[in-house]
Amino acid sequence: MTFEPSGVFHSGFVALVGRPNVGKSTLLNACLGHRVAITSPVAQTTRKRLRAVVNTDTSQLVIVDTPGLHKPKDALGKELNRAALGELADVDVVAMLIDATKPVGRGDEWVATHVEASHAYKLLIITKADLATPEQMTSQLEAAQALAHFDDVLVVSATENFNVDAFIALVSSKLPEGPKWFPEGMETDATDEELVAEFVREKVLLNCKQEIPHSVGVLCNEITWAKNGHASIEATVLVEREGQKRIVIGHGGQMIKTIGMQARKDIERLFGARVFLSLEVRVRPAWRRDQNEIRRLGYDAGE
Repeated sequence: MTFEPSGVFHSGFVALVGRPNVGKSTLLNACLGHRVAITSPVAQTTRKRLRAVVNTDTSQLVIVDTPGLHKPKDALGKELNRAALGELADVDVVAMLIDATKPVGRGDEWVATHVEASHAYKLLIITKADLATPEQMTSQLEAAQALAHFDDVLVVSATENFNVDAFIALVSSKLPEGPKWFPEGMETDATDEELVAEFVREKVLLNCKQEIPHSVGVLCNEITWAKNGHASIEATVLVEREGQKRIVIGHGGQMIKTIGMQARKDIERLFGARVFLSLEVRVRPAWRRDQNEIRRLGYDAGE
């Protein structure tokens, strides 16, 4: 799939939507060329809308990574859905992602009804092509295309960089003419504090038991820069029960040490500087049902 440059500059917004774990954050990272969005095998990995800016010679794409749409069980879940659905009204392209390896189900149908109602250009993306058999891919394409009236379809594998450039080219060709929305060199609208909190939370998700992930929130309290260019960071990991706190800290503090070491490596790559990371674990009972805590952590959809 190729698109010839028209000599006209295009810029605009594309929202990535879909069920949890369909590969939205992985595709965003692949388009950008490095990791700014966290990934993990558990649902609710993405809790905040993240905008990443991808520049080409003839376009600027602002890719919006949204929380996975799901049946909410608490106030946090409702906020995540509201944040994701809220993006559909303000973008030029809506890309609905479907996992090639999992059967299309009622959750996908529910997402598709909202995509169908959008006035944006509608693109169906079948993800994880490297993990699917030809039979799976044929079946998935047929089932997914029946969900809504899509303007185009693309099969990708973000981990193998298959059709990522084609995705950028296709979306660029569908954006309106106009100047850049963000200045050159700006890759995301997330603050340093937000990115730090997300990288720490990712490591908790990847290292801790199944009972932990949905109960974890992370707040970056402070980033202090020294004259030598090093950064000192203080962050708080929130859980809902004392038992969860013990798991996150681990025997002799080994788990929280592992989480900190892994997160620090990502943060140092992000900042291009040496980092000292201090983590504290606190218990906030039922924080996912507390609107004030959800807002404090930045997980609310906003106005």
